[in-house]
Amino acid sequence: MNRPPGMMDVAREVGVSHITVSRVVNGHPSVRPETRARVEAAIQKLGYRRNSVARALKSRRSSTIGVVIAGSDLFELPRILLGVETAAKEAGYWVSLASWQGELSTGDLRETLQRLTDQSVEAIAVVADRPVVVEALSGLVLGVPVAVVMSGSVPNPDLSFVEVDQELGARLAVRHLLDLGHRNIAHLTGAPHTFDARTRVDGWQAELTAAGAEGAMLEGDFRAESGFRLAHRLCDDTALPTAVFAGNDQMAMGVLAAFAERGVRVPDDVSLVGFDDMKGAGYLVPALTTVRQDFVRLGTSAIDLLVRMLGGERAERQKITPELVVRRSTAAPRAPA
Repeated sequence: MNRPPGMMDVAREVGVSHITVSRVVNGHPSVRPETRARVEAAIQKLGYRRNSVARALKSRRSSTIGVVIAGSDLFELPRILLGVETAAKEAGYWVSLASWQGELSTGDLRETLQRLTDQSVEAIAVVADRPVVVEALSGLVLGVPVAVVMSGSVPNPDLSFVEVDQELGARLAVRHLLDLGHRNIAHLTGAPHTFDARTRVDGWQAELTAAGAEGAMLEGDFRAESGFRLAHRLCDDTALPTAVFAGNDQMAMGVLAAFAERGVRVPDDVSLVGFDDMKGAGYLVPALTTVRQDFVRLGTSAIDLLVRMLGGERAERQKITPELVVRRSTAAPRAPA
């Protein structure tokens, strides 16, 4: 045989109709047990595999949800995908992955999405970390439900989106420091082209302004190296702030390393707060106060929105509340000598 075995080959092997084989393959109950056993044995013998593409074209259902990873700075991606795949499996769907990087044009992103729809995916989740994704999606019409994860508000009423409330998370971090008595709180930002970094800046600034407090802002990129470099810059200034809000936990790690080199004690000299609650944050020295994001829930919520849209519900916006996790890296500022 010069081609893969088909349903008709199985039918001929057993001496039944192709309809009977189809019923066995699709789990139809109206097949006698002995006939089912013979068909299954022939399937095993011939190595028959269902043509899922042809089946999708015929039924107009692929039972597949497309996921586009749009960005290269998604440190939390594995946990988001865990939530996506777990929720999709529970809902009876497979996941088809594609990626798009920021250096490509918005036209390339649209092409990536179109290729997924050409594969008959029933819905698409876009996991994004930058504003250009929103620009590309603003007027997009794909004919399938689309949910955007992590990217903020999308100016398209046909799209759902789900994100952790980044501004609230930043405000929780700064409010914690203010409640401890800090009035000079520096912020070492993440990569400014990302939604998370921009929104955390907004939250930091809003909370400082509301309290009449102050603090310097230094631009980083979410990497530990940038936290290390910016912390050395703070040490080179005339006076250190009494507290630092780092763009994420990786940057906070860099801050801890730099302060250790410069003899700055955390939290005795400077309190430090991170963001993400990455694995191991509680075992840094000192254990890191941070803002916890539920990345798995981000993924499961995106799939839940898509399944509901497939069921006829309208697109919606969903924000997940973050949680402040207080550990040993923050304390009240020391009284002036």
